[in-house]
Amino acid sequence: MAKLRVIFENGDPERVIEFDPAKAPFHHDGLPGSILDILLGHKIHLEHACGGNCACTTCHVIVKQGGKQLSEATEQEEDMLDKAPGLTPTSRLGCQSVVEDPNAEITVVIPRYTINLTSEAAEE
Repeated sequence: MAKLRVIFENGDPERVIEFDPAKAPFHHDGLPGSILDILLGHKIHLEHACGGNCACTTCHVIVKQGGKQLSEATEQEEDMLDKAPGLTPTSRLGCQSVVEDPNAEITVVIPRYTINLTSEAAEE
């Protein structure tokens, strides 16, 4: 069983999800077996304004451990990530980061801010 440890910068309690990547998709948004798919399938919200189609950065996550156990970032994902607030060298889009290893142990941080929240705050 693979494990996905989720840490929330907003202070929510961290969660650990155990899952079988072969049972993907878990939900209907993002690539099957992606971090977004896994989270939504386990009833953990991750913003995804574009529906998980690699057209925004609201599902931005920071991979703290296990990045090599995820699919490689495509050029389209890297282009989108350039627009993400709080970009780090291990940033990924949750909708595109597919867990490929059935024994993966991955830790991700869900950043506090997304483009949607930043945009809404600027309009107030």
